[in-house]
Amino acid sequence: MEVIAKILILINSVTNVIGSIVFAPIGIMPGWLSNTIISAVAGVLMLLVFKHTSNQTAIGKVRDGIKANMLAIKLYKDSFSVTITSLAKVFKGAVLLLFYSSKPMLIMIVPVVLLLAQMGLWYQFKPISPGRDALVFITLKDQMSPDFSEVSLEPFSGYEVVTGPVRIYSKKQVFWKIRTVESGKHDLNFKVGQQQFHKELVSGDGFERINPKTPAMKWNDVLFYPADKPFSKDSAVQSIEIEYPRRDSLTCGSDSWIFFFFIISIIAALLFKPFLNVKI
Repeated sequence: MEVIAKILILINSVTNVIGSIVFAPIGIMPGWLSNTIISAVAGVLMLLVFKHTSNQTAIGKVRDGIKANMLAIKLYKDSFSVTITSLAKVFKGAVLLLFYSSKPMLIMIVPVVLLLAQMGLWYQFKPISPGRDALVFITLKDQMSPDFSEVSLEPFSGYEVVTGPVRIYSKKQVFWKIRTVESGKHDLNFKVGQQQFHKELVSGDGFERINPKTPAMKWNDVLFYPADKPFSKDSAVQSIEIEYPRRDSLTCGSDSWIFFFFIISIIAALLFKPFLNVKI
């Protein structure tokens, strides 16, 4: 699994650069509009990928066969044998369509997941408003001393520590409650022994690119938290996480933005299907 994580790190180094440039307009556009545009473009691109990676001729023949058998059911509805035979052929055609669609779906799944990971940096969370509190967690390596005596969060003008450090021995975690005092991007500077570790804190309003967690070297965390390079297995710190508030919106809010993405993508693909001459 570490090999997969390392591959994802290389991929993220590319997608982060592309995503930060391509998705920069999200910061100045209404959330519903930016998600609609991205979803529609993604839907059309996925339609083109489907066209060029699927057997369009075979799909066309199967669809024609399904139409013919549906017509036979309608015309010969009084014939039990014709109805059963036609229904069986319709079912067979549906299975074949699923089979012919599997290859393009498998090809598309990786870029779509990478796209969603980049979109999640914008839509899943919102910045911490000035004057609001947030929890910050740092997870240490298992072999660290259990008293955590040498773990601290350095002071900074952009935030103040309200509570902490609080130590959770069973989870090898230390956490603080902080309060942001001014808008902007601030540097959380942790000191563990003689080593220093950093994490970006985003405060303000509107849309900002937010990565709530700098993860450990685990492929699933590397995939879903792509903006920060993960800590190595030998690092004294294994993860740093900030509990950002969830964004509240049906079109561009936490979790719901994903459903909106797929709905708009499907609608866009169906609308452009006749113009691009794609059989699905």
